[in-house]
Amino acid sequence: MPFNIYILSFKDILDILLVAFLLYKTYKLMKSSGSINIFIGILVFIIIWVIVSQVLQMRLLGSIFDKLVSVGVIALIVLFQDEIRHFLLSLGSRHRSNSLFRFLKGNKKNETDREDIMPIVMACLNMSKGKVGALIVIEKDFPLDDIVRTGDVIDANINQRLIENIFFKNSPLHDGAMVISHKRIKAAGCILPVSHNLEIPKELGLRHRAALGVSQETDAMAIIVSEETGGISIAYHGQFHLKLTAEELERMLTSDSSNQ
Repeated sequence: MPFNIYILSFKDILDILLVAFLLYKTYKLMKSSGSINIFIGILVFIIIWVIVSQVLQMRLLGSIFDKLVSVGVIALIVLFQDEIRHFLLSLGSRHRSNSLFRFLKGNKKNETDREDIMPIVMACLNMSKGKVGALIVIEKDFPLDDIVRTGDVIDANINQRLIENIFFKNSPLHDGAMVISHKRIKAAGCILPVSHNLEIPKELGLRHRAALGVSQETDAMAIIVSEETGGISIAYHGQFHLKLTAEELERMLTSDSSNQ
């Protein structure tokens, strides 16, 4: 019996690659937000739906699944509104357009001046030695205006002594987060979204959860100084970089901070 051989065209290959890319980005987004089990459950449901409707062609059960899918889309939008907002912000961020502009012009990304980084590094080292808790958020492409409004506006130059005084244990602003934007200390005592990721080690406290939360919802980099151990950590792109040395802290701030 003759059979037809289906040859993949360029459009088919592009279609498969785009679907794979979207699934990969969705997987990373769900994993960073602690919703990976929900993502896997949705994939399993879609596979069952396709088998029932397309392969087995069960009309009654297929129609029920169709109704569930149509209603489920709205439920998913409500359930994952923060993740969808983060994804859309990442697509429309200035970083994407700036990267394309630099590529067309052939220019390399400018690194942050060392003089803007060293006051932060030295302040973190001093606070680490004294086991003074601190949480410093460095704005990138996503604006942090909503977070700035939750604290007290300072709008001062980046200064080592000022940073240490703000996080001094008797300071009224030491419990909140400091926001640095466009090479200036914008605000202190700010409230950050707390991550509910169940994979966070239990020994990490509320500062680490808040740092991870802001790194999941924005592209900001959050520096944490532990009040219990004095350890210096960074939360960036939904991941922790724990127990950093001074050199590692300076390297991470210098290589990834160009829009303060």
